[in-house]
Parts: sequence; C-alpha cells; structure tokens
Amino acid sequence: MRKKIKLNAKVSLLQLGQRLDQTLKELFPNYSRSFLKAWILNQCVSVNGSIVDKAKKKVSGGELISIDAEIKERTCWVSKEIPLNIVYEDNEILLINKPSQLVVHPGPGHDDDTVMNAILYHFPESACIPRAGIVHRLDKDTTGLMVIAKTISAHNHLLQDLRKREIIREYEAIVSGRIIANGKVDAPIGRHIKKRTHMAVNSVGKPAITHYRIIKNFRHHTWLRLQLETGRTHQIRVHMSHISHPIVGDPIYSRHSNLPKGSSEVFMAALSAFNRQALHATMLRMRHPVSGIAMEWHTELPMDMVGLINEIQIDTENFQQKNN
Repeated sequence: MRKKIKLNAKVSLLQLGQRLDQTLKELFPNYSRSFLKAWILNQCVSVNGSIVDKAKKKVSGGELISIDAEIKERTCWVSKEIPLNIVYEDNEILLINKPSQLVVHPGPGHDDDTVMNAILYHFPESACIPRAGIVHRLDKDTTGLMVIAKTISAHNHLLQDLRKREIIREYEAIVSGRIIANGKVDAPIGRHIKKRTHMAVNSVGKPAITHYRIIKNFRHHTWLRLQLETGRTHQIRVHMSHISHPIVGDPIYSRHSNLPKGSSEVFMAALSAFNRQALHATMLRMRHPVSGIAMEWHTELPMDMVGLINEIQIDTENFQQKNN
C-alpha cells in the first residue's frame, strides 16, 4: 500500500546559500536525506510553486517549499541483526544504552535499521507486543538509556507509570552560554506554526516542565544535568533553546555555535566537528513492573561528549591564562 505525503514549510533566512537537499533535511527531519533527494529528482518538490529537480540548487531564504509524494506504507516490520548495548535484562524488561545515529521507530527512510528492528531480531516474541515493547523514545542523535518491555503485562505497567510520571529520566547536556543558577523551564510545547515537523514553545501546546542543575561552568558553555517532569517531543532541546541556551550541535534548535571571542582554530574545529546534539540520557529510575522493586541505572557519557567537554575545558583554561 502506498501513502500520499504532502508537506509544506518556509525556508528560514538563516538557511541562505544552502543546498536544497540540505535545507529539506533541516525542514523535514523525520525523513532521510536519501528519501528527500529522491523526491527532488522525481519532481515531487516545488519551490515557490515551481518544480525543482536539482538537489544542489541553492536557496535564498523565505521560499515556500511544497512536497507532494508517495511512500510505501508498511504494516509488518522486519527483524534485523543490529547490535544492542544491553545494560540490564530479565524476563520482563530490557534496558539498553542507545548510540547516536540509531533511530528508535521505523519510518520513511528507516524501514529496517532501527531499535525496533533490532529488538524483533534479538527477541522474536516481542512481535506480539505493541511497538515491540518500546514505551518511550530518544531522538536519533540522542544517546543513552531506554527501557523496553518484554511482555504485554510489563508494557502496560510501564506505560501507566510513564503517564503517572513515576519513571524518572535524567540527562546530561552541554549548552551554549553560562547558566549561573539551577532552575526549571515551565513552558508548553506544541508543533511549530510554520515548520510542522519541528516543535516550539506554544501557548496552546501541551504542558512541559524541565528541571536543570549545573554540573560545571566554562567560559562560554555550561554542562548540565536535566530531569524531565513531562515527556514532550524534543522537550529538552526546545526548552533550552527557548531560554537562549541551546544544546551544542543541535541541528534544528541551534543554528549557530556562538563561538566566544578569541577561540582557537583547534577549538572551533572541535565544535564544528560535533555533528549532533550534545545530549545523553544518563539515568533512569523506576519500579519493576512485576516485582515493584525500586530500580535505578546509570550510564557514562559517550566518548564524543567526553571529548567535547575536554576541548571546552582546554579553551577555558587557555582564556584564563591569557587574562591572568
């Protein structure tokens, strides 16, 4: 079965000079670059009402983009041998440490290379559980802990606990700018008015609360620990951008790295090379869905974030030495 796709968005002035395929990837992040490029070549994309069939075409900012295409809709997902970093496992639940670049649910451009496909391979019986037991998600480039149910009963219990906010999730992130005090962001989140695949603080959105604590300050960045009180799509990324402290490397909600004055070429290169949001799900606390025993897991920061923190620390020390 084929499903019709109709998408509309406006090119940001900040995207001036970008290739069309790159711009589409930013405007419609739920679709892979290969999907978007194929749609361009198949004349499914129009710019200001005119069909465009060249992916290299540069945008000027302000153009209206329309996509009228079709995708093959799947009703049964396949299993695939994809390694899983298992942190904990018993007969009812599974905890994994998700790496960057791994999508959680199958979708356009990601039919067989997701966490769900991996679960179906390693635990074929999960095919009988909704979403193969997945109860919450992480963005493609966010790393860290995810809990997965291995039985229908566990799945139902975990979903109830998630709705009652009894599953506690903490993250660590590197954000731009110096935050001088712990705090929280209490701002509703909904779909972006113009970019329908993006989220934004919106007065008619759903309630969303994010708590943050400072782990360490640098001269132009802050290392934070964050706790979700709610679980909206892109919540931490949207909230930190809303208070003008976007997550370093975020391709959607932080368009610029905001380099401090006097940054070395090595430091600028390190920031430019960090090509994902610096966000890691580091702690998950919950009660076991069957035994009721309180359980808590922690996972260390991935090496790319450790390297980023080291580079930021070196930049801070170099700046202090120059000004002492």
